[in-house]
Amino acid sequence: MPQGLLPQDMIVLVKLVSYGGERPPITQVADDLALSPSQVHASFKRLERARLIDVQTGRPLRKAVEEFLVHGVKYAFPVQRGETTRGMPTAHAAPPLCDQIAGNGDLPPVWPDPNGKVRGATLEPLHKVAPKAARKDPALYELLALVDALRDGRVRERQLAEKELSVRLRRQLRG
Repeated sequence: MPQGLLPQDMIVLVKLVSYGGERPPITQVADDLALSPSQVHASFKRLERARLIDVQTGRPLRKAVEEFLVHGVKYAFPVQRGETTRGMPTAHAAPPLCDQIAGNGDLPPVWPDPNGKVRGATLEPLHKVAPKAARKDPALYELLALVDALRDGRVRERQLAEKELSVRLRRQLRG
């Protein structure tokens, strides 16, 4: 029975974008994301079935990825909010949007993370590996924060995130 997309698939997809669209060996993706090679392989298969990556090359399909991230990810993977905690800023509180949006006095959204330096309102990441993987890769961090802004942001935050994500996808995937 075919299986739908899982949250880890979004992390794998965004990581492929951060590589500039190239598909490195499964073991490298697994290591970079702290996932097992079998988890990454299964993610590739689900992403192929969803027509988000090319079956032959493994490269993300820019238009499909952009459409899904901008319009579908918030419905497929709705945000779960939680208590105040220490963590890593995300959505509009993280780069690149934090320089464009002034704080409104609310606690910033954060991924729970014992190594985090910011106190904020919990916004559960797409997958538990997101904070660790994002610390290792600033480009991945910014892309995941933009996806969170699309999943959870107010109208202006979503509009800015959509514009910034579109620019990055065009630059990274050239096509």
